[in-house]
Amino acid sequence: MIRKKILLLGDFHVGKTSLIRRYVDNAFSDDYLTTIGVKISKKTLTVDAMDYELLIWDIEGATPVKKIPTHYFAGAAGAILVADLTRPETIEGLSEHALRFHAVNPKSVCVRAYNKVDLIPEESRKEIELPPDTFITSAKDDINVVCLFETLVRRIAS
Repeated sequence: MIRKKILLLGDFHVGKTSLIRRYVDNAFSDDYLTTIGVKISKKTLTVDAMDYELLIWDIEGATPVKKIPTHYFAGAAGAILVADLTRPETIEGLSEHALRFHAVNPKSVCVRAYNKVDLIPEESRKEIELPPDTFITSAKDDINVVCLFETLVRRIAS
């Protein structure tokens, strides 16, 4: 079994914990609890006939004043950069999260999750422009959550 450290990075209240909970436990809660520091979850999966154990680090959200300590980034094979579709500033902030992550892990892989699509009207969803390696997700409605994590693992493995 191959063990990989995966990080979820983004601002406060973008749904990082909810995405992990949906992926690991297939559960969702509307109750918002701020992550303080880091919480680590495990998930095993098979991708392309290889068994992986993911150590998924749920890292507290960043703010313009409070940045995520970079020592959390050490040894990560990949990261999911998470933004809230209802808050455009969280999408704009993903570039800085990516730069800080790649400064510590230059060979690591990132994918992006534009989360909370369940809060966007159906007719507006077609207008969302996606950069490469970006997924529209909803932890609440279980939209693209498994695909998000499996794509990251496939990109790490290649």
